[in-house]
Amino acid sequence: MKLLIINPGSTSTKIGIYEDEREVLEEVLRHKAEELKEFDQITDQYDFRKNIILGVLESQGYKVEDFDGIVGCGGLVKPIIGGTYIVNERLIQDLQVGVLGQHASNLGGLIANEIAKEINKPAFIVDPVVVDEMKEISRISGHPKLPRRSVFHALNQKATAHKYAREIGKKYEELNLIVTHMGGGISVGIHEKGRVVDTNNALDGEGPFTPERTGGLPAGALASLCFSGEMTLAEVKSMLVGKGGMVAYTGINDLKELQEQGKDDPQIQLLIDALAYQVSKEIAAMSVAVQGQVDAILLTGGIAYSKYITGEITKRVSFISQVKVFPGENELEALAMGALRVLRGEEEAKVYQ
Repeated sequence: MKLLIINPGSTSTKIGIYEDEREVLEEVLRHKAEELKEFDQITDQYDFRKNIILGVLESQGYKVEDFDGIVGCGGLVKPIIGGTYIVNERLIQDLQVGVLGQHASNLGGLIANEIAKEINKPAFIVDPVVVDEMKEISRISGHPKLPRRSVFHALNQKATAHKYAREIGKKYEELNLIVTHMGGGISVGIHEKGRVVDTNNALDGEGPFTPERTGGLPAGALASLCFSGEMTLAEVKSMLVGKGGMVAYTGINDLKELQEQGKDDPQIQLLIDALAYQVSKEIAAMSVAVQGQVDAILLTGGIAYSKYITGEITKRVSFISQVKVFPGENELEALAMGALRVLRGEEEAKVYQ
């Protein structure tokens, strides 16, 4: 099976070519700000980006007719059950409109569909951030105006869970797993027999603090700050996501750099330990959803390259279950594996309604 993978970001588009599980090409296509500012909406960019992708394929000697499927990252569509979805007209409409917002990821399915149509092959999206499989009990927050929401690193979490299941010769749907994605945002999800029945809203800053996000804050103090006149709504939101966490304390969001500084600075070392501590608490809390019957705890994302941080987390949570580390985000691979499972008949493609 030969697959073209498309993963648009705000100022770049990552593409990959996979032959079965093997990556044979990966390219990051950068887009200049002046090139993008002529488009009123993000979704207006899809012809521009599609043509760049086709140009790269041609320059590398690939013909689109050779692909068995085209895979795009998912976008901000309606909350859906996790899995691999065939791109259909309803999905295209919601990606174009941006039912939950305009984001570069909305372009993934649109570009995949445009290319796939030309060669009469299927187009897919896989596990967008809006995957919602939470149980109703997990949605209760403490106030009816503020229900808990499922917004997390679904693509990497699900892919890591599938990878672990393959390694031990079991199906994802047979296991209870706690998967923790650690990057600029941190999400912890409890995967109960193939469904993420609880997770923190990593986009808005629930859960542990991160390199750039505050995590959960003392509610009373936050309410007082919001009405103190010191900050506007936009400034508060920026503080929560983008200027919070390690950046707020140190001005630095690079954990590798912070760990180097922490060797000589006890306060920075305390912050690094606190991050590992808060992640560990979130992992332990998620074990309650399955009465502690956890088959494994999986750590993934860019921060999982840090042996110190994964080691600190492992020391705190290994009483719950074994801990396995899968560093990196591996988004192109995750998209490819999702499509391969469908093309091989290992699971059925889902239909977006």
